[in-house]
Amino acid sequence: MKKLLLKLIVGLIVLLVVAAVVLYFSLGSIVKKGVETVGPQVTKVSVTLDSAGVSPLTGSGTIKGLVVGNPEGFKTESAIRLGEASLAVDAMSVFSDKVRVKSVNIVGPEITYETAFKGSNLTKLLENVEASAGAGGAESGGASKKLQVDELSITGGKIHLSATLLGGQAMTVPLPDIHLKDLGTGEAGITPAELVQKVMKEVTSSATKAVAEPLAKLGKNVGEAVEKAGEAVTDSAKKATEGVKSLFKRK
Repeated sequence: MKKLLLKLIVGLIVLLVVAAVVLYFSLGSIVKKGVETVGPQVTKVSVTLDSAGVSPLTGSGTIKGLVVGNPEGFKTESAIRLGEASLAVDAMSVFSDKVRVKSVNIVGPEITYETAFKGSNLTKLLENVEASAGAGGAESGGASKKLQVDELSITGGKIHLSATLLGGQAMTVPLPDIHLKDLGTGEAGITPAELVQKVMKEVTSSATKAVAEPLAKLGKNVGEAVEKAGEAVTDSAKKATEGVKSLFKRK
């Protein structure tokens, strides 16, 4: 009887170890699927992720190759590109109704700020996210868990400025560092759509301020170039007229 009980205990331990190993290697694919499912629901654009790795024991993880597409009507390839981000999650909170994320560190994101007659791509993207947050967003897709994010930082980012109205000229400016704290710390927490909304609002605001001066300068340069081109055309026409006049005078 004791031997049978011992075998059962050993068997259970082996099963638990196997389950833990399977969970460890499958969590990444679960996160990837979640991002690529919930992301488009919230942003109304394509969202892809190369890979994700999460340890169920420590709660630490990384995501790589996140790409957020552009809203319809904009020509650049994407709105946001993220090489890599790290996060730390309270592992035990995963089993509760509110998942506690201790920290999210995003380093070196590349943001394309495209302007057109209808406004900017980031503004449109923010409008999509706000609409999703107001309508329940990701919860309509079956995500019932709420979130709490203690600290979120975005550092070393770049903004690629693409001005359709300015003849397709482009330039790159640094994105000011962004630090957010205590998101969803209340009992109700915060939904994924609300979290994306808060982050997108901060990113859009920082990006808009960062590109304001370069955009104005770029517009001034284009205006000066057009003015000079006009002066050159006028000067050429003047010379041509004078040439015709002198030709008739000779006759």
